[in-house]
Amino acid sequence: MQLYNKLSAREREALLEEAGEDRLTLSFYAYAKIGNPELFRNHLFIAWDQIDVLGRIYVAHEGINAQLSVPAKKFEEFKNFIDQIYFLENVRLNIAVEHDLKSFLKLKVKVRDKIVADGLNDETFDVRNKGIHVDALKFNELIADPNTILVDMRNHYESEIGHFQGAITPDVDTFRDSLDIIEEDLKDHKEDKNLVMYCTGGIRCEKASAYYKHKGFKNVYQLEGGIIEYARQVQNLQLENKFIGKNFVFDHRRSEKITEDVIAHCHQCGKACDTHVNCANEACHLLFIQCEECAATMNDCCSDKCKEIAALPYTEQKKLRQGKGNSNKIFKKGRSAVLKFKH
Repeated sequence: MQLYNKLSAREREALLEEAGEDRLTLSFYAYAKIGNPELFRNHLFIAWDQIDVLGRIYVAHEGINAQLSVPAKKFEEFKNFIDQIYFLENVRLNIAVEHDLKSFLKLKVKVRDKIVADGLNDETFDVRNKGIHVDALKFNELIADPNTILVDMRNHYESEIGHFQGAITPDVDTFRDSLDIIEEDLKDHKEDKNLVMYCTGGIRCEKASAYYKHKGFKNVYQLEGGIIEYARQVQNLQLENKFIGKNFVFDHRRSEKITEDVIAHCHQCGKACDTHVNCANEACHLLFIQCEECAATMNDCCSDKCKEIAALPYTEQKKLRQGKGNSNKIFKKGRSAVLKFKH
């Protein structure tokens, strides 16, 4: 029985273009106790592979975190399937603001220790004792209150291209890094302020809200469904939009435009720009912001050195990479001395 991908990304891309069918990009998560994650993983892969679902899904003893692309005509079949899983029945599905035929090119269902890497020992606190979920309307009311502290629970490269007005945006590389920094910075306001948090789809805030309540914060709130759901509600209910710029997403689109504001800059020339790219040198693959002019000048690379390597025949590039591990720049997104205008 097939439990893995047989097609390469390029082969899948060609099939998607040939089919030309509408697809929906969506995400969901659920914290639940899963006794056998491997068995559950196989169950999901078999079912979703049959209806052409693509995406990146993490399964762990603590639950599931899924980012998917589903054929529009098979959405009801997909929804009926997950509703038959007791802890996923009527789970909130965060439907993307912008859809793309090729947001995902493979179905990857992986078993992990955690559905979000947070570095926490969950045995020291109750992850079910989470903060109060608020919708877009209540969220707008809360952040207008001078007694509220608004915190972005995402990483620097996410908030750089878009964030809520007035939010604290920690300059961190990982979710785990932000937890202690925020606690230290706000330690004098554990009882007298509203702590309101947001992230992309809500999953990081779910864990963070329980963590901060455990650390003594009394009034903890989180934006239900994250930026994705907020954007949908603002549009549908004609609410004032407090978010500016783009929402970073973890698929081939890399971002969704929420407003027309461009709040970031090209990391190479400083021009207003909010387009993330990966360096064309596969041995680097650094994620950074690059404008069209620099992309043309640098051949989609982050530095002159990478430009030289990317220009070599592919066989020579492979020889240069042989026996070498990936550069840490891959994981330190946007952190490199070659980027002159990274703030």
